[in-house]
Amino acid sequence: MGNYSSFDISASGLIAQRVRMDAIANNIANAETTRTPQGGPYRRQQTVFSLPLQTAGGPNAVNLMGPTPSVEEDDAPPKLVYDPGHPDADAKGYVALPNVNVVEEMVDMVSATRAYESNIAAITAAKTMAQAALEIGKG
Repeated sequence: MGNYSSFDISASGLIAQRVRMDAIANNIANAETTRTPQGGPYRRQQTVFSLPLQTAGGPNAVNLMGPTPSVEEDDAPPKLVYDPGHPDADAKGYVALPNVNVVEEMVDMVSATRAYESNIAAITAAKTMAQAALEIGKG
């Protein structure tokens, strides 16, 4: 473990939660978008975290690289709402709305914010410990 590995770990957590918050914000912003350039309604984005494999260090190596976030489209079907006056209504009068639940997105946003704050607190604690160690050397 290197001298600054705790900073690296927390930084990777900050990056992961930022990607998650960006996806959530995009979902909330497009919760009513019924027409996209790809055709059809907006599809909810979800963040998937995976841990990169570490080959150095043998079979007992510890992964300190942190999560690698990727954004994927949710394959849940769109919500159908009867609104024959809507410009995107089909022949039967149904409009396909995005598969986004704003309440769930807000709960996810609070969770991501708390995780982000936790990583900031870990960085602050590591910085305080490093500063205290330097002060010991001055004495």
